[in-house]
Amino acid sequence: QVQLVESGGGLVQAGGSLRLSCAASGRTFSRYAMGWFRQAPGKEREFVAALNWSGGSTDYADSVKGRFTISRDNAKNTVYLQMNSLKPEDTAVYYCAAGLAPTRIDAQYTYWGQGTQVTVSS
Repeated sequence: QVQLVESGGGLVQAGGSLRLSCAASGRTFSRYAMGWFRQAPGKEREFVAALNWSGGSTDYADSVKGRFTISRDNAKNTVYLQMNSLKPEDTAVYYCAAGLAPTRIDAQYTYWGQGTQVTVSS
């Protein structure tokens, strides 16, 4: 059982930066891979980034590669999404998820956070 809570969303100007946090709790949290997804109004949920907790490998959607960085702090049981050079098209509700593998498919993740709103103004 894993519980996830996102935080750090807010309103920023285009070109600015924001760091999202996903705090995980549960006895077996360290065994799960983590992913970030986002959903904009009128659009389906899309993959953003994923992290393998065991090996530290990362994967990014092409739309965010080079701008976003997913990382983890095992001592704090927390996964981060550092977002730089933000664009208006990054505006969405961002969700963190936990699963058995760091895939790009949302259906393969078992646990989800409540989401945090990110709004990028132009």
